[in-house]
Amino acid sequence: MAYRGVSSVLGRTLRALRPSISASLPNASAAGLPRVCARSVCRPLMTYASKLDHLAPSVSAKSFASEAAPNLSTSSGPIAPHGGQLSNLMVSDPKEKAALIASCNGVTMEVSDRGACDVELLVVGGFSPLKGFMDEASYTHVVENNRTPDGLLFGLPVVMDTRDESLKPGVKVLLTYKGQNLAVMEITSQFVPNKAKEAKMCYGTSSLEHPGVQMIAMERGKFYIGGNIHGLEIPERVFPCKTPAELRAELPSDKDVVAFQCRNPVHRAHYELFTRALHAANVRPGSICLVHPT
Repeated sequence: MAYRGVSSVLGRTLRALRPSISASLPNASAAGLPRVCARSVCRPLMTYASKLDHLAPSVSAKSFASEAAPNLSTSSGPIAPHGGQLSNLMVSDPKEKAALIASCNGVTMEVSDRGACDVELLVVGGFSPLKGFMDEASYTHVVENNRTPDGLLFGLPVVMDTRDESLKPGVKVLLTYKGQNLAVMEITSQFVPNKAKEAKMCYGTSSLEHPGVQMIAMERGKFYIGGNIHGLEIPERVFPCKTPAELRAELPSDKDVVAFQCRNPVHRAHYELFTRALHAANVRPGSICLVHPT
């Protein structure tokens, strides 16, 4: 995967946008706001990008040794899924589904909106190569090292929370969501997480002003449970969501794909970044840009 050249691409983009940034701030002093110049807006981003470039050699050589994508200028076909294999945890046989539900002996748990999303991502392979929610050992390793125990990069732990202390190892529970039976979970671990440590290690702060910290502290239950899951249904959505397998099948096999994931609607800086990236030295002419919203 190409990590070099981040600052050069970002630098060209910010230099192109600098006049627009300056033009948008002509009345800052008149409005009683601190004087802000385009350079002060651009410099922190350039500094961050330079750090990424500085880290790129060691990251590429050490951290991504087993996961790195092939050279984009010579490769054909999509790169391997994260971890080498795309997970598909959906059970298709109706009899097997019925048997799984029966094995729960009436034990059910209604999951939150966030929990339903995590179940879906596990089932369709969005969290490949995970087969379920992380147990205590995997959770701790990811929190402390941003990696699973076997060394695979994972920035945040994937956990299922509950306030029900009876959901202990050995129990099978039917995960439900708004009238749907999403999955059966085989619990292998129950633990009380150190939420302050999780917040600090994962988000760099323990302040409740951070939405991630607020979610950990105020939304999640006291206990985390881990274990494999077996998918039964996908949560019904008002908008279509392609699975990783479906999206990969649509990508061209003879072109490079520049992927960009954004957490909010695309704005001009986003647009400049991912369109200019198409002209990077390690991207072949005629390649495409995949914009992946969260």
